[in-house]
Amino acid sequence: MWHENILSTIGETPLVRVNKLVPFSDLTVLAKLEFFNPAASVKDRIGLAMVEAAERDGSLKPGGTIVEGTSGNTGAGVALAAIVRGYKCIFTTTDKQSPEKADMLRALGAEVHVCPTNVEPEDPRSYYSVAKRLSEQIPNSVYLNQYDNPANTVAHYESTGPELWEQTDGRITHFIASSGTGGTISGVGKYLKERNPNIKVIGVDPFGSVYYKYFFTKEFDETQIYPYVTEGVGEDILAGNMDFDLIDDFVRVTDKDSMLTTRLLAKEEGLFVGQSSGMAMKGALQWIVDHRDDLIPDDVIVILFPDSGFRYLSKTYNDVWMRDHGFLEQTPDLAISDILIAQPTRPAVVSISPREVLGVAADMMMEHGISQLPVTEDGEVVGSITESDVLNHLIDNPEARNETVATAMGEPPPIVPQSMHLQQLVERLDSPPGAVLVEREAKNEFDIITKIDLIGILSKRVLSAQNGIDSKIDSKLES
Repeated sequence: MWHENILSTIGETPLVRVNKLVPFSDLTVLAKLEFFNPAASVKDRIGLAMVEAAERDGSLKPGGTIVEGTSGNTGAGVALAAIVRGYKCIFTTTDKQSPEKADMLRALGAEVHVCPTNVEPEDPRSYYSVAKRLSEQIPNSVYLNQYDNPANTVAHYESTGPELWEQTDGRITHFIASSGTGGTISGVGKYLKERNPNIKVIGVDPFGSVYYKYFFTKEFDETQIYPYVTEGVGEDILAGNMDFDLIDDFVRVTDKDSMLTTRLLAKEEGLFVGQSSGMAMKGALQWIVDHRDDLIPDDVIVILFPDSGFRYLSKTYNDVWMRDHGFLEQTPDLAISDILIAQPTRPAVVSISPREVLGVAADMMMEHGISQLPVTEDGEVVGSITESDVLNHLIDNPEARNETVATAMGEPPPIVPQSMHLQQLVERLDSPPGAVLVEREAKNEFDIITKIDLIGILSKRVLSAQNGIDSKIDSKLES
C-alpha cells in the first residue's frame, strides 16, 4: 500500500496523552500532534483545502501563481499542494518569524518576501498589504487570504473535528487551541458542538493580541496590540474565520511561559513541538487549575499542538536567544559542589601558622600562585592573610618580612557547606577576606574558593564544548 503523492498523507495525526506536566492524575489530557503532517504542521490541512477551493471557483488556473501571507506553516502547506498541482508560490512573511521557516519555504520552491512586523496591517509594508499588492500585479495569480477564506474553517470542520471525535470515541469534553486565523478553533469547535453541545471550546491567546479582550467585551481595543515573539498565534486584526460564538472561554499566556512550557514538553514528555504548542499547553494548564472543581475523571481534554520544534531551533531551543529575550536566567544556578566537581584535581589548601613570618607567607603565595592563605593553629582556622595584607605591611616597613603573620592577618574566611548556591557564594566573596572555606567530609579538611575560581568555572562553559570536559557543569548551565 502506498500513496500516489504527498498530499494524501495529510491528516489522521495521533493523539498522545500528556502525563508529567498535568498536575492531576485523574484527568485525561491529550495532545493532538499536528507535526505528523507531511510539512510538519496543522496548516497542511488548510493549504490543500484552499488550493482546491480556488481551483473549484476558477480563481486558480493552470500554471497560475499562488500568493499568500504566512508566518511559515500555511506557506509550507500551500507549497506542498502547489508542487503536486503545478503552481508557483510567492509568500510574504514577517521578520519576527524564525529563519528556518523562510528557508523551508524557499526549499519548497517558493519566492519569499520578508516584511516588517511592527507596522499597522494597513501599512503598505505589512505582509498583508504586500501579499494583496503582489496578487494584483502578477498575471494569473490568486491571493488565498487564509484569514478570511472560508475553506480554512471548512478544512477543520471536515477533517480535524471528525478525527478528534473518532479518536476519543465521542468522549471528548474540552477542546483547547491557540487562535490565529481562527480556522482551526472555529472549524473544530463547530463540528464538535454539533455532535455534543456540551463540549467546551477554550481559546488561548498571547499577550499583545486583540482576541482575548474582544472575546469578553466585543470591543476591538488597539491598546491591546503590542509586539510579542510567539509565532503564528494571536492577531492585530479580527480574522473572518474567527467565530467567537463557538468559543466558551479564553485565556492569555506570556511569551516567557510559552517558551518555557515548549521546552518542558520536549524535556518531560518527549514532545518536540513549536512555540504555539507550548502556549496552548500553558493556557490549558492555567484553565484546568482555575476550573479544577468543575472537572471530573471522565472528562477528556484535547489540546491541539500545531507544529514541530524543528521550526524553532534558532529561537526557543537556542539558549542564547532565550537569554537575550529574558526567558532564561542569565546567572546559572550552580552550587559550590558543582565548582568542586569541575576541578577534581584541586590541590590541598595551603595554610600558614600565625607564628610564621610574613616573608614566608609571601614566598608561599608566590610558589603556589595564590593570593591568600588561611591562618591555622592546632587544626583550627583562626584568621586569613592576603597578598594585600603582606604588601601593605612591606610598604609601611621594609623590615616587616620578619614580623609574624599574626600582626597582619584578618578575620578567618567563613566556612560554608557544599550545598550553598552561586548567588549566596557571590555575596560572601564580596566581603572580606574575599574567600570561603568549604567543608570536606573529613573533619578539619577544607577547600578554598575565591573569585578567580568562579571566573574559571563560568568561562568553562565556552571551553567545555571544545574540550569535551565537565559534562555535569555543562548540563546545569544549559538547564
